[in-house]
Parts: sequence; structure tokens; C-alpha cells
Amino acid sequence: MVFSDLFFLFVFLPAFLLCYLLATWIDRKWQPTQENRTNQAKNLILVCFSLIFYAWGEPVYVFLMLFCVLVNYLVGLGIANSENHRKLVLTIGLILNIAIIGTFKYLGFLADCLNDLGLAVARPNIALPIGISFYTFQSISYLIDVYRRESPVQRRFIDLLLYISMFPQLIAGPIVRYGTVAEELHHRHVNAADFADGIYRFLIGLGKKVIIANQLSEISDQFLVSGLNSLTLAGAWIGIVAFTLQIYFDFSGYSDMAIGLGRCMGFHFNENFRHPYCCNSITDFWRRWHISLGSFFRDYVYIPLGGNRHHQAVNILVVWFLTGMWHGASWNFIIWGVYFGLIVMMEKYTLLRVHERIPAFVLHIYSMLLVIAGWGIFYFDNFDQMVVFFNAFFGNVASVYDFVDESALLDNFWLWVVALFFCLPVRTTIGEWTNRLLGDSNVKSVLVYSTRIVLSVAILILSTALLVGATNNAFIYTRF
Repeated sequence: MVFSDLFFLFVFLPAFLLCYLLATWIDRKWQPTQENRTNQAKNLILVCFSLIFYAWGEPVYVFLMLFCVLVNYLVGLGIANSENHRKLVLTIGLILNIAIIGTFKYLGFLADCLNDLGLAVARPNIALPIGISFYTFQSISYLIDVYRRESPVQRRFIDLLLYISMFPQLIAGPIVRYGTVAEELHHRHVNAADFADGIYRFLIGLGKKVIIANQLSEISDQFLVSGLNSLTLAGAWIGIVAFTLQIYFDFSGYSDMAIGLGRCMGFHFNENFRHPYCCNSITDFWRRWHISLGSFFRDYVYIPLGGNRHHQAVNILVVWFLTGMWHGASWNFIIWGVYFGLIVMMEKYTLLRVHERIPAFVLHIYSMLLVIAGWGIFYFDNFDQMVVFFNAFFGNVASVYDFVDESALLDNFWLWVVALFFCLPVRTTIGEWTNRLLGDSNVKSVLVYSTRIVLSVAILILSTALLVGATNNAFIYTRF
């Protein structure tokens, strides 16, 4: 089940909200005082619906997730209750988590590598559980934060299960630190403004996914899948630019929907994107893209390895090798990670030292060219297809432009305009202009809420119409 699914939008989500509202009433009856209320009924409903949500597509793997939660629950207690063997218990916990994700995500890849080296090894036929990369990393962050005494240990199994299995961020992030939501597990309050903001944020994400990303996926598939062997120079650029926009609106749309759903329940997840295509360097791009993953590797890998203090270049390459590996068990992801690692490392010793002397538009063009080329590596897990693409991308083809390229641009003119426009910080800019013109007046409140209502209804109607009969609606990052 995915958020941009008619069943989720019109059956699962309304059923959940009704049950959650009933649970809110029960909590208030049991514990009338806000200060003492622990949200037990609401948490139980959220856990039940989260397990149903995850089990909907692959019921067997819900038991794997429950096992992971149990392991991390016991290891967390072991870290908290042991003074002399805390590091040993943490190490055991980390090994178990890495072994779980390694078995399900990388064992087949390892077997393929050994076979390529001439060693006859049977390839295990293991399906990849959805979201395992996200909930495993959340588990690891929990254990390390408990070990560092930066977060309290969770002594109730169901509460740790709630943290790890919470359906808004379960299958495609953002990677939520335990400390971010620890207090809100039992002490959270939602008013009408919070709920309205959450629904609006959810619908903005839905629009990004269904109205923009899904339509761009048809263009990228047209050139990079069905039309790969007949690519022109223009076709290669049109296809990869379409994918560049598609993956942003797809993933940032999911993050918006997750953040919005969390807000409706009283949780405040951190932002995961800050207009990455407005970057002025590759370093800046990765400060803006998938922020929760970047901060995870920074705090739990890069800094413990020595950060900027010792062996900085090696630390950067290790982090980016792991970043590539995290995205998938395929050589193209490893190359993609090392590609960006080398660029980030070189920028630290070159570009970032003279950054202020270079015109902003030059920096932006430089950054986007490298980002677009990087998505070309990311897209193709078949090296023969990647070679065909990059030959066309760099102009090593007989034809520069044809009628198919022209049709893709002209027939989708407004889609390109809308996609490029909404890569910019539009909401922030409009908010600043509104504040300057209207201040905190009642006119501003009426105008803002009226606009939000009209926009929300329009997004919902248009998204519903596009989802009827949709054939390409999966979120890209659910496979990671």
C-alpha cells in the first residue's frame, strides 16, 4: 500500500482517522488532565494500523520487522542496564541489525560478485522487504543514541514498536531519530490548526507525486526505457532531466505526505528536503537532499571516523561508498556514491575555498550538470544500457534531434513549466510577500486559509482523476 493509492486515500486513511478520533476520546475519558495523559489508546490504534499498512503488500515480512523491534528493544535495555559492558551490548546490537539488512539486501549481490570471480555460489532467492533500509537505520540510530545517553531507553516494547513501525515514515522515510519523537509518543496534543496544516502538507505531497512525478515518469520511461536504443542527443537530455525532476517530486512528495500525516497525529518530523535543485555546489546539494540520510551518516559514521580532524578524504569516501550501497545492491549505486564522494572531496580543497568569487549562475549550472549526470548513473543498473545512454548524453550519436524529442517538449510544455517552477522555494517566497503586504491582519488569515482550501480541493480532485487507471504509481524510494 502506498499513500498515492485510491484505497489508502478513501478507505484506509478515513478508517484510521475515525478510529484515531475515537481513541482520542477514550484517552480523554481515562485521563481527563492533559498533563497526565499518555495517549495509550491512540498509540494502540496507530500501532495496529501501522502493522496492517505494512502487512498489506507482504504479510510475511511484518514478522521480520517485529523481530527487529524485539532485538533492538532487548539490546536497548541491555545498554541502559549495564555499566561495564555497554559497548559490547551495543556492538552486538549493531552486528545483528547489519546482519539482517545484509542478508535480505546484499546477500544476492555478494553471490553474484563471487560468481563473477569464478567461484560457483548459489544465489539465494530472497525478496527485499519494503522499507528495511529505513527502519533498520532508525533502529541503529536508537541504539547509538541510547548508548551515548542522548536519548532515553524505551522500556515498553509497544512504544518502541510504535516508533519504528509508524506508518507515515515506515517504508520511505524520512529517517526519524528517536529523540525527535520520544517525548511526543506519550505527550502530544493536536489542535485544529495542527490538523489543518498536516492535511494541507499531505495534499501538497500528493500533488507532487501524482500530478507531477507520475507524469514525468512517462516521459523518462519513453526515452530511457522503450526508446533507449534510438536515443538522440536531445532525447538523452530530455529523458534524464525528466527523471531528475521525477525523483525529486516523487521522494520529496512522499516526505511531505509523511510529515503531514505525522503533524495530524501530533508528531513533528524534521524536514527532508530544502529545494536541492537551487544548490550552488554539490556539497550544498547534499545538504538539501535527503537530509535525514545525510545527517545519519554524518553523526554515526563520518564524525566517529574522525570527521574533519583525521583522514578527512578517506572518511568522505567511506561515507559516500556506504551511501551508494544503502541505495541498492548494485554496482551502479556504488559508482554513483563514489562519484559524488570524489566531487565533494575535491570541492573541499578547491571550489569551496574560492566559492564567493564565482558568479552564482555559474555555480548553479556547474552543480546541476553534475547532478543530472549523477542521476544517469543512478538510473541504469545495466552497464550496457548505461553506456548507450551516456554515448547519447555526450553526443556520440548520429542524430541530435528528432520529432519524438519535439513532441515530448511541446506536448508537455506546461508540465515542464510547473515542475521547474515548483523546484524553487515558492511557498517560502509567497509567505514572505504575504507577511510584508498584510502583516498579521485578519485579511491575511482569511486569504491564506481560503487559498489553502481551494488548492487542497483542487489537488485532491485532480489527483483522484489521474489515479483512476494509473499504471505507474509506485514511489521510487520504497525499493530501497
